[in-house]
Amino acid sequence: MPETVPIIDVTGLRQPDQEARRQVAAALGAACRGAGFFLVTGHGIAPEVTQRLFAAARQLFALPEATKQALSIRHSPHNRGYVGLSEEQLDPTRPADRKEAFNVGLDLAADDPEVLAGLPFRGVNLWPEGAPQLRRDILAHFDAAWALGRLLHRGFALDLGLAEDFFEDKLDRPLATLRLLHYPAGSGTEAALGAGEHTDYGNVTVLATDGVAGLEVKRRNGAWEEVPQVPGAFVCNIGDCLMRWTNDVYVSTPHRVRAPVAERYSAAFFLDPNPEAVVEVLPGCTGPANPARYAPVTGAAYLRQKLDATYAHRREA
Repeated sequence: MPETVPIIDVTGLRQPDQEARRQVAAALGAACRGAGFFLVTGHGIAPEVTQRLFAAARQLFALPEATKQALSIRHSPHNRGYVGLSEEQLDPTRPADRKEAFNVGLDLAADDPEVLAGLPFRGVNLWPEGAPQLRRDILAHFDAAWALGRLLHRGFALDLGLAEDFFEDKLDRPLATLRLLHYPAGSGTEAALGAGEHTDYGNVTVLATDGVAGLEVKRRNGAWEEVPQVPGAFVCNIGDCLMRWTNDVYVSTPHRVRAPVAERYSAAFFLDPNPEAVVEVLPGCTGPANPARYAPVTGAAYLRQKLDATYAHRREA
């Protein structure tokens, strides 16, 4: 399959004409089987939404260190809050990642029934005090990226021979995370990566970037390819969970972020399924030469496994 990262206009997925939808679905399917990455245009997200998101990110990461640490992810069992510079090491063979991050999930109130019931990953977001507009701008992008992720899944379903709404009831209360990322300017050398080599956990990632280069995809021959910068487009990639669902028909491709020469901001929306959704190999993705490779698992159990393997503070809790 071709490995070059393609640009796909998804406008057709919103058309009443099924052939238009099928054409986009086929393009998505080819990308998911090949590069595992694609750029999306025609997504319908207003530029102002992304502009306000990045303004909020700059405001947030410019807060005093003590303020940010008060919002630390270490205070949350629900994968919410601030991750300090060099607190993560995605590639254990490299130095710690030169980035800081801020995680936001479904914005639930403290008295929400799911929070009160103690359901996994159902908790409150950690917000800085006195910044209501920042919260609104971040959540506006969360909702827009969530809608785009669900639209993409309609294309995936069509490509995989499923009902177009197959994933809808598995993504309507998702374990989704919007992760704001800040990479300080670095040397750009391999020894000081912004984010080490890794694959993403969930179904699909919708990434907004500020135009500063740095994201690279690993090709099958081991070479690294820089993801092109296309103004107004979102970078999307398949995660391990959708790869599992499709029995490795779709591929979750390793990628990394070089330490950028200039300061870099990005915002990655990770769309994981609902906590109770059962992730099991789809019937159309097996055959005599390709038996099911994965046992069924719930969305919550799957995400817990992934996060516990990544964050030391979760293993120590």
